[in-house]
Amino acid sequence: QVQLVESGGGLVQAGDPLKLSCTCSGRPFTNYAMAWFRQDPGKEREFLAAVTYNGINPRYSNSTMGRFTITKDNTKNTGYLQIDSLKPEDTAVYYCAARLEVLLEVRRINPNEFPFWGQGTQVTVSS
Repeated sequence: QVQLVESGGGLVQAGDPLKLSCTCSGRPFTNYAMAWFRQDPGKEREFLAAVTYNGINPRYSNSTMGRFTITKDNTKNTGYLQIDSLKPEDTAVYYCAARLEVLLEVRRINPNEFPFWGQGTQVTVSS
C-alpha cells in the first residue's frame, strides 16, 4: 500500500515562491503517476498538475501553467510542486495523489482516478 505525506506548506507572503513535497512510502514511487490538487472549504478539489511515472511528461491545468512546476524524483521517492509568485487566491489545502500507471502521458485527471492521497498541507498567502 502506498502512503503519501505532503510537506512544505505554511504562511507565505504574496509574490514569494514555495515548494511543496510529497514523500511516498510503502512502495517504490517508480511506477506511479503523481498529481497535485488543491481545495478551498466549500469548493471542489481542483486539479493543478500531474506527471508521468518517470517524471518526464508533465501536464498542467490552464490556470497553473507558467507559475507551477511539477517534478518527480524517483531516487528519493518524492514528488514536488514549485509555485512561483504566490497570490492570495492560491490559499488552499494542497494534496498530492498517485496511481499505479506506467504510461507516457497522464490522460485521466479527475480526482476519482487517483486511489492514493496524502493528508494535505495548508498554504496561506498573505497580501
